[in-house]
Amino acid sequence: MEGRGIENPVFEPPSPDAGRERQASSAKVDGGNPALSGEGPCGWGCFAPRALQVCNNPEGFLAMYSLLAIFQDTCQIPGTRSANFTCSASAMSSLSNYLYVFILGQLMLGVGGTPLYTLGTAFIDDSVAKHKSSLYIGIGYAMSLLGPAVGYVLGGQLLAIYIDIEIPESTKMDPDDPRWLGAWWIGFLVCFVAIWPLIIPFSCFPKYLPGTAKIQSEKISETHDDGSELLVETQNIGKSFKDFPVALLILVKNPVLMSLIAASTSEALVATGFATFLPKLIENQFGKTSSFSATLAGLVLIPAAALGQVVSGILVSKCKMDCKSIIKFMIATCSVALLLNTVFLFAKCGNEPFAGVSETYNGTGMLRNLTAPCNANCGCSRSMYYPVCGRDEVQYFSPCFAGCASLVINKMKKMYHNCSCIGKPEGQAGLEDLFYEAVSGKCPTQCKLLPLFLTFFFFTVVFTFMAVTPTTVAILRCVPDKQRSFALGVQLVFLRLLGTIPGPILFGVAIDNSCTLWDINDCNTKGACWVYDNERMAYLLMCISDCNKDSCVLCIQVLFAKSSRSSSQSWQYVCISLPQPVQSSHERIQK
Repeated sequence: MEGRGIENPVFEPPSPDAGRERQASSAKVDGGNPALSGEGPCGWGCFAPRALQVCNNPEGFLAMYSLLAIFQDTCQIPGTRSANFTCSASAMSSLSNYLYVFILGQLMLGVGGTPLYTLGTAFIDDSVAKHKSSLYIGIGYAMSLLGPAVGYVLGGQLLAIYIDIEIPESTKMDPDDPRWLGAWWIGFLVCFVAIWPLIIPFSCFPKYLPGTAKIQSEKISETHDDGSELLVETQNIGKSFKDFPVALLILVKNPVLMSLIAASTSEALVATGFATFLPKLIENQFGKTSSFSATLAGLVLIPAAALGQVVSGILVSKCKMDCKSIIKFMIATCSVALLLNTVFLFAKCGNEPFAGVSETYNGTGMLRNLTAPCNANCGCSRSMYYPVCGRDEVQYFSPCFAGCASLVINKMKKMYHNCSCIGKPEGQAGLEDLFYEAVSGKCPTQCKLLPLFLTFFFFTVVFTFMAVTPTTVAILRCVPDKQRSFALGVQLVFLRLLGTIPGPILFGVAIDNSCTLWDINDCNTKGACWVYDNERMAYLLMCISDCNKDSCVLCIQVLFAKSSRSSSQSWQYVCISLPQPVQSSHERIQK
């Protein structure tokens, strides 16, 4: 075997002999006794009420899994407006120290949530037949997406409540006041109260659900055959923390696992990037308000992602796909998502005219300069962005920069008159008092491509998330049984470090790079971006998304190409040697 590698039967049709070997191994370990295998009633020790046994099945555990997933992912509550601060360094530093409290809180949430998607997912896979596993996992993952949806709805309501519950009598504020801070902390308190009671039903489940031993004995191993499964079984690797380096090395050496992790990480980077910045994209591309854009983004992302995971789980389950079929399925879904991602080429909008940014003030002033002769004596401040739309269909930074001298409120709509920077239509000289010259808000966009964009993007998200459940199932199949939870944990680490963390950062850098007008506050510090170059933003986001989706498809195609060669040429790969003590032990086992 030395010098020519080891065959990779994960891509070969399952062997009946492998199933018999697993069955014999299972019988040898458990002795065929359900009590020894950890199966038992639902309860706490000797106290096992008959009523609880209704939940002592995969469906009951899935229900608890889904509830915990919903509340676990509800810490994703939208933030609140930031209050105005002075330029004093001491005032800023007094609050900056609390950043570490939030970092610690998020760290604890990550530690607490990881077992749900590692141990919990492996437990589900243990408890159901092989062809049903993807369906259960898909439902569980889809339910976890309800958490962010609940968080956005709950967070939006909480922002209308003042942070101290009662507004101080000495302060007259409403939610429109820039000093207003919403009661963001109530959401965390609600989740805390909701999650703790779930400990009770989770603690009553036995080590294995009834029938697990029989289900496991009938499963056929599809583990990547480099001798790792035999090594893990005989050496009982994973029972002690000192086994961590060897256990990790076994997984890292698994080319199937690492390719799947690389593919899922690439997709995670894109998914989290769009989940964070899709509202901003809709707001700027199609001229919608921030609240309406956030609502549209939620209506597209959450249902589409949930639909993709459930549909893929059903298809993998009904078609009883093995690893090779799952990989072909993933290639198809990722390729379709890549094609649909070209929506940015034809469903993008140009920028509306903006005085001092994209065009001059009625032929005066300069581009990229908000100050012109018509408003030079107004003393306008760039720190107060309050856009108005002139009757010349040009947007202005604020009524002040439009040169407006008077304001009339008609049916809750602010209308401005005597605006020196807004061109006067011919034939209406002297009628300024009868016709408004500017109205509050951005000019309505002339672009009507939003429905087309949302339709294509919805299906892009559906096909993107159709690869999530099959990837999880394939990972569970290609590693030794005792390393499944560890493999999911390794995947989760890669997803966080190379996907979900850098994703929003990379998308944020790209969006900032398309900014054409920055906020400069009274402290002379650059803040948020007020105006973006829409075409540049669309192309940058499509470039990032396509590059990562190309990487995803490439990783999966490499696996498929090797699997195709393995069918006719018995594909082999060169093994990386394990540490010498482990390798010697393995050789003794084979002899």
